[in-house]
Amino acid sequence: MSFFTELKRRNVIRVGILYLISAWLLLQLTDVLSSMLPAPEWTGSLVIILLVIGFFPTLIFSWVFELTSAGLKRESEIDHSESLAASAEQRTNTLITILLIIAIGAVALDRIVPEQAPISEKPDEARVVANDPPIESVNTVIDEASIAVLPFADLSQQQDQQYFTDGISEELLNVLVRVDGLRVASRTSSFGYRDTSLNVSAIGEELKVRHVLEGSVRKDDQRIRITAQLIDASTDKHVWSETYDRELSDIFAIQDEIANAIVDALVDKLGVEQGTKLVNVVPATGNLDAYDLFLRANDLFHRRVNLPLSIELFEQAIALDPDFARAWEGLAVVSGIVDEWVDSDVDHIPMAIEAAEKAIDLDPSLSMPYAVLANQDGADWAETFRRYDQAVENDPKNVTALLWRGTAFRDTGFFDKAADDISRCLEIDPLYLICKQHLALTYVLQRDDQVALQLFEEAISADFRSEDPALIGAYLRSGQRMTATFVALGIFPFASQAPVSAWIAALEDPSGDQRFRLEQFVQWSADTGVDFEWIAPLLIALKAYDRLREDGWVYEAMWLPEAAEYRQSEHFQERIRNQGILKYWQTAGFPPQCKPVGEDGFRCD
Repeated sequence: MSFFTELKRRNVIRVGILYLISAWLLLQLTDVLSSMLPAPEWTGSLVIILLVIGFFPTLIFSWVFELTSAGLKRESEIDHSESLAASAEQRTNTLITILLIIAIGAVALDRIVPEQAPISEKPDEARVVANDPPIESVNTVIDEASIAVLPFADLSQQQDQQYFTDGISEELLNVLVRVDGLRVASRTSSFGYRDTSLNVSAIGEELKVRHVLEGSVRKDDQRIRITAQLIDASTDKHVWSETYDRELSDIFAIQDEIANAIVDALVDKLGVEQGTKLVNVVPATGNLDAYDLFLRANDLFHRRVNLPLSIELFEQAIALDPDFARAWEGLAVVSGIVDEWVDSDVDHIPMAIEAAEKAIDLDPSLSMPYAVLANQDGADWAETFRRYDQAVENDPKNVTALLWRGTAFRDTGFFDKAADDISRCLEIDPLYLICKQHLALTYVLQRDDQVALQLFEEAISADFRSEDPALIGAYLRSGQRMTATFVALGIFPFASQAPVSAWIAALEDPSGDQRFRLEQFVQWSADTGVDFEWIAPLLIALKAYDRLREDGWVYEAMWLPEAAEYRQSEHFQERIRNQGILKYWQTAGFPPQCKPVGEDGFRCD
């Protein structure tokens, strides 16, 4: 007798099927009960593990034992003439059929019955947050004059022109952004749909745009073919499409044609007269080799890959065309951030400042060079904000400039202005998740931990990994001590419990022996060789003010709720004076939590 036939005779296969169906139903029941009862989050995982462990013993049991008129017996001990295998087989088939009907009914019910949000037992138990951030109110109305530019497909033979193809897509997006009355989804949002399986209608619904531009680019030596098509996302119908076969030297003319064709197709929705040319693409450079290098460098910058090479490529583009203003702009931006991403013995800040000033000389209408200069300013806060204002004025949709200006407002104590700028950043680019994290920190400083933690966890759920020391205190104040500990563990290398425990203790019991806790940190630092002095919130909690460095963390940390005692210290007074913040307050006005005292003093609550 074959092994498979023996499996069937002993009902092993039927028992396996019965077990799997029963296990699935048990998991559905566990899921429902877990949502109704105060069961721990790992309940479902435990049930799955137990079911997997029990599967093979069940099959072995059905192989070894058989049902007879005298009950269960080992298969090797029974007289097969007394076996009830046939009747057991029938009962098993019946049970399988019944369970399958129940399973199919459960699936059908789940699909038919809409999921409902839980309702409070009493109306007055509903919790309403009066100052929820404006970004959380979703506008379901889609503007007719709105568009998303998806990354064009690379159809070159070697499939090595994606940087060029992305560059063309981004250039078209940047051109359309300047059209009054047309709302354009950000690059981050649009390019997030590269290689997506979603159809155009679904993309339009998610991005809240009525139209989608997609296409392809095929580049062969000095010839280029660009195919572009504008689609109405609500109907999935083509509004306009065109193919351009040109010499590569016509690349800017093609961009001009495509942009104006889109505007013409949307002319009624934009509220302009037919035939009005709203787009005029000015060639960025007359040197196509320099333009190609510019696109390569820009691609590396956007992907944050090999930033030193991005700097080299921008420099090569500038060498070919010293009047290429956007290449100077790109060099300024990358040089301004590279030291935060790459360990280097070279100080790139002087290069960033020089490149930004050169870009402004060549084209004062650019935005990012002003933001780069503002981001590198010293203690002259008035000049810093003047440059940020100019950057935002030149490009009101420059989310980086809005974020940087927002953090500068926060550093100087103006939390309401900071929240306005960073919220605007998220309105323009909802997928720019670093803005969501910075907005969470701003709400901590505004004493709204509930909204802050909601924003922070939304960023984490979108796969944005970045621990923020400011959130530790917020989690502790909300009663989530374990989560606060995990956030702290993510900040320290080696996941060391010792420094984290002392940090949590310092926040929970500020009146405790902070000197002893600091000595623990010093010993831990000596044992591990890890320098912890860059974490300003930790040092403020331990009252180790003399160890604070002159870095960006101090700006944020000194305004935290748990830093109230620090704000009454001489160290805080000295820092506010030395960093030019008091001078700025005296000319621009004091933030709400601070007030002048005498001719040259101040006090912050």
